[in-house]
Amino acid sequence: MIRLLPFLLLLLYGLAAWHFSAWRTRRELDARSTPLRDPRLTPALDRLAAALEVPSIPVHVYETPAVNGLAAPDGRVFLTRGFLDKLDLGQITPDEIASVVAHELGHVGLGHSRRRMIDFTGQNALRLILAGVLGRLLPLGIGAWIAGLLASALAARLSRADEEEADAWASALLVRAGIGTEPQKSLFRKLDRLTGAGGRGGPAWAMSHPATEARIAAIEAREARWRGASPG
Repeated sequence: MIRLLPFLLLLLYGLAAWHFSAWRTRRELDARSTPLRDPRLTPALDRLAAALEVPSIPVHVYETPAVNGLAAPDGRVFLTRGFLDKLDLGQITPDEIASVVAHELGHVGLGHSRRRMIDFTGQNALRLILAGVLGRLLPLGIGAWIAGLLASALAARLSRADEEEADAWASALLVRAGIGTEPQKSLFRKLDRLTGAGGRGGPAWAMSHPATEARIAAIEAREARWRGASPG
């Protein structure tokens, strides 16, 4: 039992760090967000709600100019003010906004926040263990740097897996709602320009989201399978 104590302490540290991060995120979101009330989005959101057989889908607006969506650890869905600004400018459509909401609902429905708690805890433990081991073998902080790099690569891979699952969940919901996947694909084509990324994503193994082309190709592959499974 004594031999396991350092590992248990690392796991407890990671768990505490995740809970602190979730608490801090919730406070930030509460302080800088309001319920979404935009009649332009009501028809599309009502269709998503009907497809899920729920009365409505609560969405909140987070006051930041960044273009992003968010599924909070407590299950709430947020759109940034930056997304609504792009809607005001006519650069995106209500159905494209609905595809973002569907994606974030996918994170909620698939339990990704709970999974991230487990992953975050394990990654922190792995980082500290590797830093301790490699630090004894390599000089001048190189071991700690390599440990951080490996843990970050693992975190990015797990994040990409979550994004791929949420994309698939959103595609199915959009089809069921009668919106279809075209808004999802068209928004992906615009995202680099809207977010200012310009395709500068870094190496694939370090990216937290799949590449745009890969996301669109995955949607089209699913569509092909669904068409093939349709009767007649």
